[in-house]
Amino acid sequence: MSKANDRKHHMQHESESSNMKYNLISLFSGGGGLDLGLEQANFKTLYANDSEALCKETFKLNLPQTDFFSGSVVDYLDYLTREKEAFPELFENIHLLAGGPPCPPFSKSRFYLKDKPRALKDPNAEVTISSYFKALEIVQPKAFIFENVAGITFKSHQAAFDYILEEAQSLGYEVSWKIINTANYGVAQVRQRFIMVGMKEQKFTFPEETHSKYKEPNRQPWVTSGEVLDDLDTEANSDDTGHFAGGKHHHLLKDVPPGDNYLFFTEKRGYQDPQFEWRSRYWSFLLKLDPNQPSWTIQARRSNNMGPFHWKNRILRIEEVKRLQSFPDNWKLAGTIEQQWRQVGNAVPPKVAKILGQSIVDQLKPKKDVHQFEEIESEIL
Repeated sequence: MSKANDRKHHMQHESESSNMKYNLISLFSGGGGLDLGLEQANFKTLYANDSEALCKETFKLNLPQTDFFSGSVVDYLDYLTREKEAFPELFENIHLLAGGPPCPPFSKSRFYLKDKPRALKDPNAEVTISSYFKALEIVQPKAFIFENVAGITFKSHQAAFDYILEEAQSLGYEVSWKIINTANYGVAQVRQRFIMVGMKEQKFTFPEETHSKYKEPNRQPWVTSGEVLDDLDTEANSDDTGHFAGGKHHHLLKDVPPGDNYLFFTEKRGYQDPQFEWRSRYWSFLLKLDPNQPSWTIQARRSNNMGPFHWKNRILRIEEVKRLQSFPDNWKLAGTIEQQWRQVGNAVPPKVAKILGQSIVDQLKPKKDVHQFEEIESEIL
């Protein structure tokens, strides 16, 4: 028996003999944020995939038991089909399919790129989204998570949104969706994401938010960037060698108040010697963290003029970006700093994935019959 087949038999035996783990298949897995959080919620990632070869190395460093397919999602579908034929009993007990198809065609930034197609008119978006639902058809899990940018719900993307909803329902899933702010679930980052969850036998109920910007009953205050970066805010880390921010505008960045951006230097804001026109740049241009607030959304590209930057006027270190995305310090990333940054910036914050996963596990568990409880209680009495 080959090592691969031996591992599959081990997976199958484990899933049959233990109720401790729920079987997960992921796609567009990236640097593993979604998988990590779900693993923390008692799932086990059996298969994962990404077209970026470095992601396979990241999984080897952290989740070595996962069968990671490095290549296009279309080829991954063929691989899953062959695996299902080889291990039918294993595929009969898949609890969750999870993934977020690449989102640029639905992002706000695409509005400014008039020369590029939007939504499903983008060939890559059409392939990745349709492939997600082909994977759902192949795997037939008990539940699925589909993650994307909030912009997928915009009216201009109605056809794409309708397609996603119709595909899920046609495969027999009850669907729930929500635009979540990760800061409302304890992540030190304001990051809006579209989450759709489908279940075979019931409608998913989203977990209650745990944190709030405002004082609310049963809600904790937002977690701030200062809180999660506190022990990393050392004198040694203040050195901006290799982390020089702002480029030719570095002298301006030093004057930006924490939590502000280039708009500070505009006439509309009362700056005496305006340096920029109002809303003439991306919001993240010269954007600086406020240690008393959550971070703004971490982008997938490390830049010397697009923040958020540290309040000490430098590019964040990869250890800090991981913290703001709720990755644990011991999560290892393959590649250069830029490549690691891309993996972290594209990830679903693990803390959110864990909370979603725990809710899915709770709702997948069979509900014991009330009468059965009454009978047991009467026998005890």
